[in-house]
Amino acid sequence: MSAQSKILLLDDDQDFLDLYREMLSHHLPSLPDVRTANSGARALSMLESENYTLLICDLNMPKMDGLQVLGIAARKYPKLRLVVLTAIREEQFRTRAYAMGVDQYWIKPESDQEIGLFMESIETLLERESHGGFRGVQSKSLVDLIQLECLSQSSVLLKISNGLAEGKIWIQNGEVIDSEAPGLTAEPAFQRILGWKTGSFEILTADPTRNRTIFTSYQGLLLNTAQALDEAASQIIVPTANSEDAASADSRAPLLAELSQMSNIEFVLASSSEHRDSQDFWGLENPKPVGEFTRETLDNFRALGERLQVGQLQQILGTGPQRKVAVAPCGKSDLCVGFPPGLGAEQLRDTMRGILTKWAS
Repeated sequence: MSAQSKILLLDDDQDFLDLYREMLSHHLPSLPDVRTANSGARALSMLESENYTLLICDLNMPKMDGLQVLGIAARKYPKLRLVVLTAIREEQFRTRAYAMGVDQYWIKPESDQEIGLFMESIETLLERESHGGFRGVQSKSLVDLIQLECLSQSSVLLKISNGLAEGKIWIQNGEVIDSEAPGLTAEPAFQRILGWKTGSFEILTADPTRNRTIFTSYQGLLLNTAQALDEAASQIIVPTANSEDAASADSRAPLLAELSQMSNIEFVLASSSEHRDSQDFWGLENPKPVGEFTRETLDNFRALGERLQVGQLQQILGTGPQRKVAVAPCGKSDLCVGFPPGLGAEQLRDTMRGILTKWAS
């Protein structure tokens, strides 16, 4: 990071403040400047006088409780990262905190493993203060969120949105018991959800009557998911109509596997311009409507180009609130590539240029 991060640690227990100030200031790789406050009024005064990167706040305090402090801080300092570190386990407090825009909700660690995960998550917040992710936990992936909830022995329903897709994960007493994603249930749904790169989530009240369909421990689930995602990155679904299509698909599959590893790419679909039913894809749950959109879009713009006599179509770039899409003909294939909505136009063009170069070669 270009500048030293500044953390404000709020708790009414002075021994706790001294311990965590020492830990955070000396044992995080970024070596942040850690200040402490033992009351809500003092914390708000310090926030008013200096710029802070992160506020770590207890909830149970006299006079002004932590939720009051967080509410004021969230309104007055929208760029300030907010973390709850408390002994309160009631789900109503967790739900209220996340609704206020808190980035992380931590039960005070009771083991070395929990302390290590807490420290790692704080460092991740400091590193990614200007990046996106899943709002509520600005971290590497949904994996961190699952670990946080399970280590805290929580009972919650996580509702995760990725564009138009919606998934749900039920956690009961720190164990993942069920999951749903479009067309999937149980562990396959869990794996599909954790493969989403961006999105948003809500933490809802747990359903104690929910039937359990997942019996693997959350650690085993995360390990199985990591292995499945690694395998999926190199496995391309190749529906073919005849041997000629199969030969073409064999030649395109390695390219798709390579493209799936590039950053800022959410999906890739390649349709044969000669055999319209032949498609190869990665990162799509339902490729058929995307293939139809690609074919119709390119046909319409080709016809428009011929009427206007403006030359051969190069590529079409489209943008929307959920993602950006590029469509382009390349050799005997029609390509459709999805990008995250925050990707800049110039970077999108450069990435697409690299994709077309790889495909043409």
